[in-house]
Amino acid sequence: MAQILVIEDDKEIQAVLKNYLTEEGYSVFLAGDGLEGIAAFHGRKADLILLDVMLPKVDGFTVLELIRKETKIPLILVTARDSVEDQVKGFELLADDYVTKPFDMPVLLCKIRAVLRRAGSGEVEERLRYRDLELDEEEYRGYLMGRELELTQKEFELLRVFLAVPGKVHTRQSLLDQVWGFDYFGEERIVDTHIKNLRKKLGADYIQTVRGVGYRVEKQ
Repeated sequence: MAQILVIEDDKEIQAVLKNYLTEEGYSVFLAGDGLEGIAAFHGRKADLILLDVMLPKVDGFTVLELIRKETKIPLILVTARDSVEDQVKGFELLADDYVTKPFDMPVLLCKIRAVLRRAGSGEVEERLRYRDLELDEEEYRGYLMGRELELTQKEFELLRVFLAVPGKVHTRQSLLDQVWGFDYFGEERIVDTHIKNLRKKLGADYIQTVRGVGYRVEKQ
């Protein structure tokens, strides 16, 4: 299980990241400012760091610079600062990737997996398999018994959430947070519509309804 250090001062974003990454099987620990982040980095082993730039006490660029003096640990900057100058500075300080807020959670997860793969410290499997289904997370393609499925981005992301943890029940709100993003404020019944369409394309009832709770796929 890869361990991820999240250095972020926004409590809401902290909670969303922790809940989402924990559901994906990662172990997550948090720091609320630059000084706490440096202390957490020294106090506990991490396989990857998600680092905000606009932090109290010590800003993220300084934290990154200090960390890079000690290690090449995989590190992704996650920040509202989206200027070209800031992105160039982040990469010059040897960040592995740069994600701007508001971010799409499935995209962030794919970036985390890619950075961990490049570092050789996380998952190396690029395809997610469940019975006759297979998802290629690098190319966003899904296959049923070797035949490519015509999936929308949201359908692919929903399927990936289910197949990542077979047996786990996901509420509509959890699926909205994971697939549509924590800043989505639309109708939650959109989840039902996408699952209905996904079931049609799969031609089999892989996705089960858990009455009064949400949806899941059975354990392997």
